[in-house]
Amino acid sequence: MKAVYVHIPFCNKICSYCDFCKVYYNKLWVNNYLDSLSREIDQRYHGEMIDTIYIGGGTPSSLDIDELKKLFSILKKIKTNYKEFTIEVNLDSLTKEKIDLFKENKINRVSIGIESFDEDNLTFLNRKLTNLDLINYLKQVGITNINVDLIYALPNENLKVLANDLDKILELDIPHISTYSLIIEPNTKISSLKNIDEDLDYEMYKMICDKLKDYHHYEISNFSKLGYESKHNLTYWHNLNYYGFGASASGYINNIRYTNTKSITEYINNFHEIEHEIINERTDMENEVILGLRLLEGIDITKFKAKFNKDIFSVFNIEQLLKDKKLLLYNNYLKINPKYTYTSNNILINFIGD
Repeated sequence: MKAVYVHIPFCNKICSYCDFCKVYYNKLWVNNYLDSLSREIDQRYHGEMIDTIYIGGGTPSSLDIDELKKLFSILKKIKTNYKEFTIEVNLDSLTKEKIDLFKENKINRVSIGIESFDEDNLTFLNRKLTNLDLINYLKQVGITNINVDLIYALPNENLKVLANDLDKILELDIPHISTYSLIIEPNTKISSLKNIDEDLDYEMYKMICDKLKDYHHYEISNFSKLGYESKHNLTYWHNLNYYGFGASASGYINNIRYTNTKSITEYINNFHEIEHEIINERTDMENEVILGLRLLEGIDITKFKAKFNKDIFSVFNIEQLLKDKKLLLYNNYLKINPKYTYTSNNILINFIGD
């Protein structure tokens, strides 16, 4: 067991594009929710040493100081070596006092939802961007492992706006950047809109790769300075086991994938799990491929054989993809040709095939 994900669903504002489990901040609900979170950890966690903890949301930084103290006290039930301890924040709910509390509780990585610097984009996303000086304060207290999120391919966005966003992110001099093409989801405020033209989306993706060429492009959407790759997310991409605690959280333990209820009231009332799937060997191998090929280094075929006692070439029909040079075999790694990274989903469909 390598990792723990903890979901905090509370937000001060609801973003127009967000389909994650979230609810407006409510002080009474927060305390009841944290009590239920504590009970879930008591019931599910088996005492393993954990490498990474990731507190996501929602907006975990929307909690006040006392609530954050309570959260950190609950998480002390988890044995961890603090290889990576991440919390997601929005700058408009972050303060120096909260940062000091993060440092005191051994948070060593902060993920900041910047999304865009453009006022029109921020209005569309229903977000505010304030307190950029707090990034320098994070560095001052020694939390230098910082990620920022960027959302691109918004309706009416153009390459000039994206270039300006990327330039401003680079000026921040942070070690990790996550970039996400906007996906318009059902049951969001923008569900009636359409995604931008695919050709423009592709041009934007190429611009991102070019602008961030001095970073290590290690996963389709993620770029880092060397040594700052997300250890927690690598657990997912390597198809390893992890706990998920909190409303809507998913976990993967001993060939069982589970998902908790998205209902905050049901979660508070101790109704945790709503989905429970036993993963058979074939599905596990498919997941290994689907997740592993998101990494630009690809899949270590020796590790695949050691894990499943099967040669990957005997399991999947790969030969034609290799002949077409859509897949490459290099230094014992099977990976997507960088020319086709943007269209990787199509390759994965062909890979999994029948």
